[in-house]
Amino acid sequence: MTDLLAYESKLLSQGYKYIAGMDEAGRGPLAGPVAAACCIPDLTTIFDDINDSKKLTAKKREKLFDLIIDTSICHSVVFVDEKTIDEINILNATKQAMNSALWSLLPTPDYLLVDAVKNDFGVPYKPIIHGDALSYSIAAASILAKVSRDRLMDSYAEKYPEYGFEKHKGYGTAFHIEMLKKYGPCPIHRKSFIKNFFE
Repeated sequence: MTDLLAYESKLLSQGYKYIAGMDEAGRGPLAGPVAAACCIPDLTTIFDDINDSKKLTAKKREKLFDLIIDTSICHSVVFVDEKTIDEINILNATKQAMNSALWSLLPTPDYLLVDAVKNDFGVPYKPIIHGDALSYSIAAASILAKVSRDRLMDSYAEKYPEYGFEKHKGYGTAFHIEMLKKYGPCPIHRKSFIKNFFE
């Protein structure tokens, strides 16, 4: 945990007070939105289990999600839908979601740690490759983004049961692709991502 707090500790020592972490979930799926989460965790209340969301079980992520929500100074999760992804591409859609999540926070962070993405965020920031495994704040944001998006995809699974969204969350698994070819796309599929399956 000391390693995960190295960036935050250095920034605190430099006088920064509101340090936010930001991450996204859902850049790669064939269906559904991309999610971005931004939060300013209370660094006086540390949870040892917080880590890169991909390294945690779904049950552990759900538990930590509630703890992060309850203890953060502020947090925000923003979705950008599949239609916008098709219109402006996934990288620009991710940046749009991230900017919206950042500027939904009150107080506004005075420093931002973000997983990999470079952008004009309007506040001092540091992009960190594999940041969700290296920064506590980014790891917390990764959990918020992942759980929020997974819950949304579970709700889509009830609306479009033939695709099995509850199993793969829209990612291009063999089963998903098989069902996509069998039934054709539904309204939440990303046309720009699936066009090669229908050529």
